[in-house]
Amino acid sequence: MNKLFGLIGHPVSHSMSPLMHNDAFKQLGINGYYHAFDVQEGKLEEAVAAFKVLNMSGFNVTIPHKVAIMEFLDEIDEEAKMIGAVNTVVNSNGRLIGFNTDGRGFLSSLLEIVPKPLIESNVLVLGAGGAARAVVTAVADHGVKTLAITNRTLKKATEIKNNYYNYKKSKNAQIDIVSLQEAEANIGVYDIIINTTSLGMSPNIEEIPISIDHIKPNVVLSDLIYNPLKTKWLQLGEENGAIIHNGVGMFAMQGALAFEKWTGITPDTARMTKIVMNQLGGKSC
Repeated sequence: MNKLFGLIGHPVSHSMSPLMHNDAFKQLGINGYYHAFDVQEGKLEEAVAAFKVLNMSGFNVTIPHKVAIMEFLDEIDEEAKMIGAVNTVVNSNGRLIGFNTDGRGFLSSLLEIVPKPLIESNVLVLGAGGAARAVVTAVADHGVKTLAITNRTLKKATEIKNNYYNYKKSKNAQIDIVSLQEAEANIGVYDIIINTTSLGMSPNIEEIPISIDHIKPNVVLSDLIYNPLKTKWLQLGEENGAIIHNGVGMFAMQGALAFEKWTGITPDTARMTKIVMNQLGGKSC
């Protein structure tokens, strides 16, 4: 009998996770099956209880449940606590344990394209949602020269900073909170700019998260969005000489890390990335 894995979120019909994970099970000869479950807000507790009854081996968690799911788990990994969100759950002898692979998935993808070490880089993170929490935690833990967060609501950005410091006794990065106006005025200071917001995502493809008219040469613009593959923000950056980086790598890497937690086996991340790219009909950047 196949082990059952899945995705819980709303909506999930667009998700490429089933395609990616089921291919990995097949390639590695694992008796597993991955299915996307559309669970609306207010039905989460019932869904988790059903997963326990079904003895589901593990599942991913996506919008809007990444924070709410924590209440219904038996144990939460320290990294996920620090981030304040869970995207991966492992069934360990009937106990549901929550993890977060988003941050390390993003970092692995980013390190493949940066022209100089992060420890020498000034980094700006745009946004203060769940994705920003994971990115800030991963980047800060790795170590950077400076790290700033900007968001329309500075209170939310400050919460990320405080949450990180509450969990980290040794601070690998000084986190600063800056207004959008200040960030835009000093855009030329940053070596890496990371957009964690949904601005520019299909169908609102004309939106950009911040002006990049005065970016420095060879700045890395990283956009967690992968639909479209190249947002208008990335297009403008490329025209101005930036190194651009979309969200496909992060999506594949976080999925691979989740797969490893469920099975103890590291899947072919290059194959996972290719599957997503082929489905999207484009090339990674």
